[in-house]
Amino acid sequence: MSNEQKKPEASRRKFLTGATAATGVATLGFPMIGRTQSPIVIKMQGSWGAKDIFNEMAEEFVKRVNDMAGGRLRVDYLVGGSVVKPFEVMDAVGKGVIDAGHSVPVYWYGKSKVASLFGSGPINGCDAPQTLAWIYRGGGLELYKELLQKLGLNVVGFFCMPMPTQPLGWFKKPVKSAKDLKGLKYRTVGLAADLFQQMGAKVTQLPGGEIIPALERGVIEAFEFNNPTSDMRFGAQDVIKNYMMGSYHQAMEFFEILINKKKWDSMPKDLQAVWQYSVEAASASNWWTGMDNYSRDLQVLKDKHKVNVLRTPKSIFAEQLKAWDILTKKLSDEDPFFAKVVASQRAWAKRVAYYMFLNEADFQLGYEHVFKTKLPV
Repeated sequence: MSNEQKKPEASRRKFLTGATAATGVATLGFPMIGRTQSPIVIKMQGSWGAKDIFNEMAEEFVKRVNDMAGGRLRVDYLVGGSVVKPFEVMDAVGKGVIDAGHSVPVYWYGKSKVASLFGSGPINGCDAPQTLAWIYRGGGLELYKELLQKLGLNVVGFFCMPMPTQPLGWFKKPVKSAKDLKGLKYRTVGLAADLFQQMGAKVTQLPGGEIIPALERGVIEAFEFNNPTSDMRFGAQDVIKNYMMGSYHQAMEFFEILINKKKWDSMPKDLQAVWQYSVEAASASNWWTGMDNYSRDLQVLKDKHKVNVLRTPKSIFAEQLKAWDILTKKLSDEDPFFAKVVASQRAWAKRVAYYMFLNEADFQLGYEHVFKTKLPV
Protein backbone atom coordinates (compact mmCIF):
# COMPACT_ATOMS: atom_id res chain seq x y z
CA MET A 1 0.00 0.00 0.00
CA SER A 2 1.38 3.45 -0.92
CA ASN A 3 1.90 6.34 1.50
CA GLU A 4 -0.91 8.23 -0.26
CA GLN A 5 -3.30 5.36 0.50
CA LYS A 6 -2.26 5.29 4.18
CA LYS A 7 -2.83 9.05 4.79
CA PRO A 8 -6.67 9.05 4.68
CA GLU A 9 -6.89 6.17 7.14
CA ALA A 10 -4.45 7.86 9.47
CA SER A 11 -6.40 11.09 9.23
CA ARG A 12 -9.64 9.21 9.94
CA ARG A 13 -8.13 7.61 13.07
CA LYS A 14 -6.88 11.02 14.22
CA PHE A 15 -10.36 12.55 13.70
CA LEU A 16 -12.13 9.77 15.58
CA THR A 17 -9.63 9.94 18.43
CA GLY A 18 -10.06 13.67 18.70
CA ALA A 19 -13.85 13.45 18.48
CA THR A 20 -13.95 10.78 21.15
CA ALA A 21 -11.75 12.81 23.42
CA ALA A 22 -13.85 15.92 22.83
CA THR A 23 -17.02 14.02 23.52
CA GLY A 24 -15.57 12.66 26.71
CA VAL A 25 -14.65 16.16 27.89
CA ALA A 26 -18.11 17.44 27.00
CA THR A 27 -19.75 14.56 28.81
CA LEU A 28 -17.66 15.06 31.90
CA GLY A 29 -18.36 18.76 31.88
CA PHE A 30 -22.15 18.47 31.38
CA PRO A 31 -24.36 17.75 34.41
CA MET A 32 -26.03 14.35 33.92
CA ILE A 33 -29.43 15.45 35.19
CA GLY A 34 -31.50 12.82 33.36
CA ARG A 35 -29.32 9.97 34.63
CA THR A 36 -28.83 11.02 38.23
CA GLN A 37 -32.20 12.46 39.22
CA SER A 38 -34.41 10.29 41.36
CA PRO A 39 -37.57 9.21 39.55
CA ILE A 40 -40.91 10.85 40.23
CA VAL A 41 -42.79 8.20 42.21
CA ILE A 42 -46.57 7.94 41.95
CA LYS A 43 -48.39 5.91 44.59
CA MET A 44 -51.55 4.59 42.92
CA GLN A 45 -54.30 2.57 44.59
CA GLY A 46 -57.06 0.69 42.83
CA SER A 47 -60.61 -0.01 43.96
CA TRP A 48 -60.29 -3.74 43.35
CA GLY A 49 -59.77 -6.84 45.46
CA ALA A 50 -56.46 -8.64 45.17
CA LYS A 51 -57.81 -11.43 42.93
CA ASP A 52 -59.92 -9.26 40.62
CA ILE A 53 -58.92 -9.14 36.97
CA PHE A 54 -59.33 -5.37 37.25
CA ASN A 55 -56.04 -5.36 39.20
CA GLU A 56 -54.36 -6.98 36.19
CA MET A 57 -55.87 -4.32 33.97
CA ALA A 58 -54.60 -1.58 36.28
CA GLU A 59 -51.15 -3.17 36.17
CA GLU A 60 -51.25 -3.11 32.36
CA PHE A 61 -51.51 0.67 32.60
CA VAL A 62 -48.77 0.87 35.24
CA LYS A 63 -46.41 -1.28 33.17
CA ARG A 64 -46.82 0.96 30.14
CA VAL A 65 -46.02 4.09 32.13
CA ASN A 66 -42.98 2.52 33.77
CA ASP A 67 -41.67 1.00 30.52
CA MET A 68 -41.95 4.25 28.57
CA ALA A 69 -40.82 6.72 31.21
CA GLY A 70 -37.14 5.75 30.98
CA GLY A 71 -36.69 5.62 34.75
CA ARG A 72 -37.80 9.22 35.26
CA LEU A 73 -41.32 8.28 36.41
CA ARG A 74 -42.38 5.22 38.39
CA VAL A 75 -45.89 4.18 39.37
CA ASP A 76 -46.20 1.90 42.40
CA TYR A 77 -49.58 0.16 42.42
CA LEU A 78 -51.53 -0.91 45.51
CA VAL A 79 -54.66 -3.09 45.56
CA GLY A 80 -57.99 -1.84 46.86
CA GLY A 81 -58.10 -1.20 50.59
CA SER A 82 -54.33 -0.83 51.02
CA VAL A 83 -54.66 2.82 52.07
CA VAL A 84 -58.33 3.74 51.64
CA LYS A 85 -61.57 1.91 50.93
CA PRO A 86 -62.64 1.38 47.29
CA PHE A 87 -65.34 4.08 47.39
CA GLU A 88 -62.87 6.59 48.89
CA VAL A 89 -60.29 6.63 46.08
CA MET A 90 -61.49 9.88 44.48
CA ASP A 91 -61.33 11.82 47.75
CA ALA A 92 -57.97 10.30 48.65
CA VAL A 93 -56.44 11.35 45.33
CA GLY A 94 -57.90 14.85 45.56
CA LYS A 95 -56.52 15.34 49.08
CA GLY A 96 -53.12 13.85 48.26
CA VAL A 97 -53.49 10.87 50.60
CA ILE A 98 -52.54 8.83 47.53
CA ASP A 99 -51.12 10.27 44.32
CA ALA A 100 -53.32 8.40 41.87
CA GLY A 101 -56.22 5.99 41.62
CA HIS A 102 -57.67 3.33 39.36
CA SER A 103 -61.42 3.22 39.86
CA VAL A 104 -64.79 4.00 38.23
CA PRO A 105 -66.93 7.19 38.41
CA VAL A 106 -69.95 5.35 39.83
CA TYR A 107 -67.97 4.83 43.04
CA TRP A 108 -68.17 8.55 43.84
CA TYR A 109 -71.54 9.45 42.32
CA GLY A 110 -72.73 10.25 45.86
CA LYS A 111 -71.06 13.64 45.31
CA SER A 112 -73.08 14.21 42.14
CA LYS A 113 -75.24 11.87 40.12
CA VAL A 114 -73.74 13.47 37.02
CA ALA A 115 -70.58 11.47 37.76
CA SER A 116 -72.35 8.27 36.78
CA LEU A 117 -72.99 9.66 33.29
CA PHE A 118 -69.25 9.25 32.73
CA GLY A 119 -69.49 5.58 33.73
CA SER A 120 -73.02 4.39 33.02
CA GLY A 121 -76.28 6.10 32.33
CA PRO A 122 -79.34 6.47 30.12
CA ILE A 123 -79.46 4.40 26.95
CA ASN A 124 -79.11 6.49 23.79
CA GLY A 125 -78.09 3.83 21.28
CA CYS A 126 -74.32 4.07 21.76
CA ASP A 127 -72.31 1.23 23.25
CA ALA A 128 -69.21 1.66 25.43
CA PRO A 129 -66.64 2.18 22.62
CA GLN A 130 -68.87 4.81 21.02
CA THR A 131 -69.47 6.52 24.37
CA LEU A 132 -65.74 6.53 25.11
CA ALA A 133 -65.34 8.25 21.76
CA TRP A 134 -67.84 10.88 23.01
CA ILE A 135 -65.61 11.51 26.02
CA TYR A 136 -62.52 12.11 23.88
CA ARG A 137 -64.03 13.56 20.69
CA GLY A 138 -67.57 14.65 21.48
CA GLY A 139 -67.03 17.10 24.34
CA GLY A 140 -67.43 14.63 27.20
CA LEU A 141 -63.98 15.25 28.69
CA GLU A 142 -64.60 19.00 28.85
CA LEU A 143 -67.89 18.38 30.70
CA TYR A 144 -66.11 15.98 33.06
CA LYS A 145 -63.51 18.64 33.85
CA GLU A 146 -66.32 21.12 34.45
CA LEU A 147 -67.90 18.70 36.93
CA LEU A 148 -64.62 18.23 38.80
CA GLN A 149 -64.26 22.00 39.06
CA LYS A 150 -67.84 22.44 40.29
CA LEU A 151 -67.22 19.88 43.03
CA GLY A 152 -63.80 21.24 43.96
CA LEU A 153 -62.08 17.93 43.25
CA ASN A 154 -58.34 18.49 42.88
CA VAL A 155 -57.74 15.73 40.35
CA VAL A 156 -57.02 15.14 36.67
CA GLY A 157 -58.89 12.18 35.21
CA PHE A 158 -58.63 9.95 32.16
CA PHE A 159 -60.83 7.12 30.88
CA CYS A 160 -59.97 3.75 29.40
CA MET A 161 -61.35 0.28 28.68
CA PRO A 162 -64.82 0.46 27.10
CA MET A 163 -66.35 -2.34 29.16
CA PRO A 164 -68.72 -4.85 27.58
CA THR A 165 -72.35 -4.67 28.66
CA GLN A 166 -72.62 -5.84 32.24
CA PRO A 167 -74.87 -8.82 33.04
CA LEU A 168 -78.19 -8.31 34.80
CA GLY A 169 -76.56 -10.43 37.48
CA TRP A 170 -76.87 -13.42 39.78
CA PHE A 171 -80.24 -14.62 41.11
CA LYS A 172 -81.52 -17.47 43.25
CA LYS A 173 -84.32 -17.96 40.72
CA PRO A 174 -84.25 -16.99 37.03
CA VAL A 175 -85.76 -13.56 36.42
CA LYS A 176 -88.60 -13.96 33.93
CA SER A 177 -90.08 -10.46 34.02
CA ALA A 178 -89.59 -7.05 35.60
CA LYS A 179 -92.11 -8.06 38.27
CA ASP A 180 -89.50 -10.45 39.67
CA LEU A 181 -87.33 -7.45 40.55
CA LYS A 182 -89.91 -5.77 42.77
CA GLY A 183 -88.92 -5.94 46.43
CA LEU A 184 -85.71 -7.83 45.59
CA LYS A 185 -82.68 -6.97 47.76
CA TYR A 186 -80.17 -6.27 45.01
CA ARG A 187 -76.62 -4.93 44.79
CA THR A 188 -75.50 -2.46 42.15
CA VAL A 189 -73.86 1.00 42.07
CA GLY A 190 -74.21 4.47 40.56
CA LEU A 191 -77.23 5.49 38.52
CA ALA A 192 -77.98 1.79 38.12
CA ALA A 193 -79.06 1.92 41.77
CA ASP A 194 -81.57 4.67 40.94
CA LEU A 195 -82.75 2.66 37.93
CA PHE A 196 -83.46 -0.51 39.90
CA GLN A 197 -85.10 1.48 42.67
CA GLN A 198 -87.37 2.99 40.01
CA MET A 199 -88.20 -0.60 39.00
CA GLY A 200 -89.07 -1.52 42.58
CA ALA A 201 -85.91 -3.26 43.81
CA LYS A 202 -84.38 -2.61 47.24
CA VAL A 203 -80.85 -1.59 46.34
CA THR A 204 -77.66 -1.76 48.40
CA GLN A 205 -74.45 -0.24 47.03
CA LEU A 206 -71.31 -2.23 47.86
CA PRO A 207 -67.77 -2.60 46.47
CA GLY A 208 -67.03 -5.95 44.84
CA GLY A 209 -65.17 -7.43 47.79
CA GLU A 210 -68.21 -7.08 50.08
CA ILE A 211 -70.76 -8.74 47.80
CA ILE A 212 -70.45 -12.41 48.79
CA PRO A 213 -70.35 -11.74 52.57
CA ALA A 214 -73.46 -9.57 52.17
CA LEU A 215 -75.18 -12.34 50.21
CA GLU A 216 -74.30 -14.92 52.85
CA ARG A 217 -75.65 -12.66 55.62
CA GLY A 218 -78.88 -12.03 53.74
CA VAL A 219 -78.21 -8.31 53.29
CA ILE A 220 -78.77 -8.88 49.57
CA GLU A 221 -80.52 -11.63 47.62
CA ALA A 222 -79.15 -10.90 44.16
CA PHE A 223 -76.41 -8.79 42.63
CA GLU A 224 -74.43 -7.70 39.63
CA PHE A 225 -70.78 -6.74 39.56
CA ASN A 226 -69.28 -6.58 36.08
CA ASN A 227 -68.18 -9.64 34.11
CA PRO A 228 -67.80 -13.45 34.24
CA THR A 229 -64.14 -13.36 35.29
CA SER A 230 -64.50 -10.95 38.20
CA ASP A 231 -67.70 -12.67 39.30
CA MET A 232 -66.12 -16.13 39.21
CA ARG A 233 -62.96 -15.03 41.01
CA PHE A 234 -64.84 -13.78 44.04
CA GLY A 235 -66.89 -16.97 44.16
CA ALA A 236 -70.35 -16.03 42.89
CA GLN A 237 -70.84 -19.52 41.46
CA ASP A 238 -70.35 -21.11 44.89
CA VAL A 239 -73.36 -19.40 46.45
CA ILE A 240 -75.80 -18.80 43.59
CA LYS A 241 -76.41 -20.53 40.26
CA ASN A 242 -78.54 -18.39 37.92
CA TYR A 243 -76.59 -15.89 35.83
CA MET A 244 -78.63 -13.50 33.67
CA MET A 245 -76.70 -12.03 30.73
CA GLY A 246 -77.44 -8.62 29.25
CA SER A 247 -78.95 -5.46 30.72
CA TYR A 248 -79.37 -1.72 30.19
CA HIS A 249 -78.33 -0.77 33.71
CA GLN A 250 -74.59 -0.46 32.97
CA ALA A 251 -74.14 -0.84 29.26
CA MET A 252 -71.25 1.61 28.78
CA GLU A 253 -68.76 1.88 31.63
CA PHE A 254 -65.03 2.67 31.76
CA PHE A 255 -62.13 2.77 34.17
CA GLU A 256 -61.30 6.20 35.56
CA ILE A 257 -57.56 6.79 35.99
CA LEU A 258 -57.04 9.64 38.43
CA ILE A 259 -54.00 11.66 39.44
CA ASN A 260 -53.72 14.46 41.99
CA LYS A 261 -53.74 17.78 40.11
CA LYS A 262 -50.80 19.24 42.01
CA LYS A 263 -48.79 16.12 41.25
CA TRP A 264 -49.86 16.29 37.61
CA ASP A 265 -48.94 19.96 37.24
CA SER A 266 -45.47 19.27 38.67
CA MET A 267 -44.70 16.63 36.02
CA PRO A 268 -42.75 17.61 32.87
CA LYS A 269 -44.82 17.75 29.69
CA ASP A 270 -43.17 14.68 28.19
CA LEU A 271 -44.01 12.59 31.26
CA GLN A 272 -47.58 13.87 31.16
CA ALA A 273 -47.64 12.60 27.57
CA VAL A 274 -46.31 9.21 28.69
CA TRP A 275 -49.16 9.02 31.21
CA GLN A 276 -51.82 10.07 28.71
CA TYR A 277 -50.69 7.73 25.97
CA SER A 278 -50.32 4.88 28.45
CA VAL A 279 -54.02 5.36 29.23
CA GLU A 280 -54.82 4.97 25.55
CA ALA A 281 -52.55 1.95 25.18
CA ALA A 282 -54.00 0.30 28.28
CA SER A 283 -57.49 0.85 26.91
CA ALA A 284 -56.73 -1.44 24.00
CA SER A 285 -54.78 -3.92 26.12
CA ASN A 286 -57.54 -4.10 28.74
CA TRP A 287 -60.11 -4.85 26.05
CA TRP A 288 -58.02 -7.69 24.65
CA THR A 289 -57.48 -9.09 28.15
CA GLY A 290 -61.19 -8.82 28.87
CA MET A 291 -62.29 -10.57 25.69
CA ASP A 292 -59.92 -13.45 26.31
CA ASN A 293 -60.81 -13.95 29.96
CA TYR A 294 -64.51 -13.09 30.03
CA SER A 295 -65.38 -15.44 27.17
CA ARG A 296 -63.31 -18.31 28.57
CA ASP A 297 -64.64 -17.95 32.10
CA LEU A 298 -68.25 -17.83 30.97
CA GLN A 299 -67.72 -21.33 29.55
CA VAL A 300 -66.02 -22.42 32.78
CA LEU A 301 -69.04 -21.20 34.76
CA LYS A 302 -71.34 -23.22 32.53
CA ASP A 303 -69.31 -26.41 32.08
CA LYS A 304 -67.38 -26.78 35.33
CA HIS A 305 -69.57 -25.00 37.87
CA LYS A 306 -72.93 -25.88 36.28
CA VAL A 307 -74.15 -22.31 36.38
CA ASN A 308 -77.45 -21.73 34.60
CA VAL A 309 -76.47 -19.00 32.12
CA LEU A 310 -79.51 -17.28 30.64
CA ARG A 311 -80.24 -14.34 28.36
CA THR A 312 -82.21 -11.56 30.06
CA PRO A 313 -85.76 -11.45 28.61
CA LYS A 314 -86.51 -8.63 26.17
CA SER A 315 -89.42 -7.53 28.33
CA ILE A 316 -86.95 -6.55 31.07
CA PHE A 317 -84.92 -4.49 28.62
CA ALA A 318 -88.14 -2.70 27.61
CA GLU A 319 -89.04 -1.96 31.25
CA GLN A 320 -85.53 -0.68 31.89
CA LEU A 321 -85.91 1.80 29.03
CA LYS A 322 -89.16 3.08 30.51
CA ALA A 323 -87.48 3.46 33.89
CA TRP A 324 -84.55 5.29 32.31
CA ASP A 325 -86.98 7.74 30.67
CA ILE A 326 -88.56 8.57 34.04
CA LEU A 327 -85.24 8.79 35.86
CA THR A 328 -83.50 10.88 33.19
CA LYS A 329 -86.31 13.45 33.12
CA LYS A 330 -86.44 13.65 36.90
CA LEU A 331 -82.71 14.18 37.32
CA SER A 332 -82.51 16.58 34.38
CA ASP A 333 -85.32 18.68 35.87
CA GLU A 334 -83.51 18.76 39.22
CA ASP A 335 -80.02 19.56 37.89
CA PRO A 336 -79.38 21.69 34.77
CA PHE A 337 -75.83 20.34 34.54
CA PHE A 338 -77.15 16.76 34.46
CA ALA A 339 -79.43 17.86 31.60
CA LYS A 340 -76.47 19.48 29.84
CA VAL A 341 -74.40 16.29 29.89
CA VAL A 342 -77.35 14.15 28.77
CA ALA A 343 -77.99 16.55 25.87
CA SER A 344 -74.35 16.27 24.78
CA GLN A 345 -74.47 12.47 24.89
CA ARG A 346 -77.71 12.38 22.90
CA ALA A 347 -76.39 14.74 20.22
CA TRP A 348 -73.37 12.46 19.82
CA ALA A 349 -75.46 9.26 19.83
CA LYS A 350 -77.92 10.54 17.24
CA ARG A 351 -75.10 10.90 14.72
CA VAL A 352 -72.68 8.15 15.71
CA ALA A 353 -75.14 5.36 16.53
CA TYR A 354 -77.05 6.09 13.31
CA TYR A 355 -73.88 5.54 11.31
CA MET A 356 -73.05 2.34 13.19
CA PHE A 357 -76.50 0.77 12.91
CA LEU A 358 -76.75 1.61 9.23
CA ASN A 359 -73.30 0.29 8.39
CA GLU A 360 -72.56 -2.54 10.85
CA ALA A 361 -72.50 -6.09 9.51
CA ASP A 362 -74.93 -8.61 11.03
CA PHE A 363 -72.31 -10.52 12.99
CA GLN A 364 -74.89 -12.63 14.80
CA LEU A 365 -76.13 -13.95 11.47
CA GLY A 366 -72.54 -14.81 10.55
CA TYR A 367 -71.99 -16.60 13.88
CA GLU A 368 -75.17 -18.63 13.54
CA HIS A 369 -74.28 -19.54 9.95
CA VAL A 370 -70.77 -20.75 10.76
CA PHE A 371 -71.52 -22.55 14.03
CA LYS A 372 -75.02 -23.76 13.11
CA THR A 373 -76.26 -22.40 16.42
CA LYS A 374 -79.29 -20.22 17.03
CA LEU A 375 -78.47 -17.71 19.74
CA PRO A 376 -81.13 -16.80 22.35
CA VAL A 377 -81.15 -13.09 21.44
